[in-house]
Amino acid sequence: MFKQLLAKCIEGSSLTMEEAEALMHEIMEGRATESQIASLLSILRFRGETVDELIGFIKAMRMHMTPLTMDEANELVIDTCGTGGDGSSTFNISTAAAILVSSTGVKVAKHGNRAVSSKSGSADVLEYLGIDIQSSPEEAEIALKNHNMSFLFAPIYHSAMRHAVTPRKEIGFRTAFNLLGPLSNPANCKHQVIGVFSVDYARKLAEAMKHFGSEHVLFVTGRDGLDEISISAETNVVELKDGQITEYVITPDDFGFKRGKIEDVIVSSVEESARRIEAVFHNKATDSSRNIVILNAGAALYVAGRAADIQDGVYQALGALRNGTALKHFQSLQANGVSRRVN
Repeated sequence: MFKQLLAKCIEGSSLTMEEAEALMHEIMEGRATESQIASLLSILRFRGETVDELIGFIKAMRMHMTPLTMDEANELVIDTCGTGGDGSSTFNISTAAAILVSSTGVKVAKHGNRAVSSKSGSADVLEYLGIDIQSSPEEAEIALKNHNMSFLFAPIYHSAMRHAVTPRKEIGFRTAFNLLGPLSNPANCKHQVIGVFSVDYARKLAEAMKHFGSEHVLFVTGRDGLDEISISAETNVVELKDGQITEYVITPDDFGFKRGKIEDVIVSSVEESARRIEAVFHNKATDSSRNIVILNAGAALYVAGRAADIQDGVYQALGALRNGTALKHFQSLQANGVSRRVN
């Protein structure tokens, strides 16, 4: 079956939703060879994945993932996660934003992994900072309840993805799996800020998440190439809210921030990324580093329903940094991580 559908892709045809789901099941269950997986990913990257293909892939991935169950069914949980693959080597902006947002009382289930194409993955920087990376769904649920933030280490929840690890590493470029990760959060978040490397793909992902009933998601693409809300350029926003998809453009100037340079937020190592995040919470960061975290946190507070709009979210995020709430929370996350390792 895999060979037949692969041949269909080679001939220029797209897959139906059902065919895409079947192919992903083959991959997740270890029935596809590494060369077949690499061929599929390469073909899709060359011609671009369709919305139906993305939906089919996500369906299969969600069926194979280990879900995170919440004690309270109506608990609102958000995620801030990028597709990665933008090649920018920025510090871990969405991770810093997640910590900042959780300091305001919003529950954040941060989905992430170690570095693949970047200098520092979210797991790498949290580990360096001494912030606990939960090793089981049960621990993640407790962390979410007690500290408003948990880190969902992708390999724990998507163990079936191990069959695609080698092909992804060997081909070395951005693939469909970069797109699928943020759409397969084990906590089934319906409120998210998702950084996307391309506006065209942001539109496709919005349509896919509309199919799955997401309630409020911002897909953001910096015009300087960042899969974040940028501090150095305009950012295209594709917003999915209550079943409606709209598009608009925002700039740092809209929120009273001076534009920085993309070089201001680039790092060369996990250590440098960690130091940059620490500086943000200790109010010692450069304007660009601090402001880009605030912008992305503000957007997250908006999708969480804590802010009327991104501007209001920016105001709240800035306030949490200024009054010490964010630093106190950041230090409590570090203290909890240290105590767990000691015990």
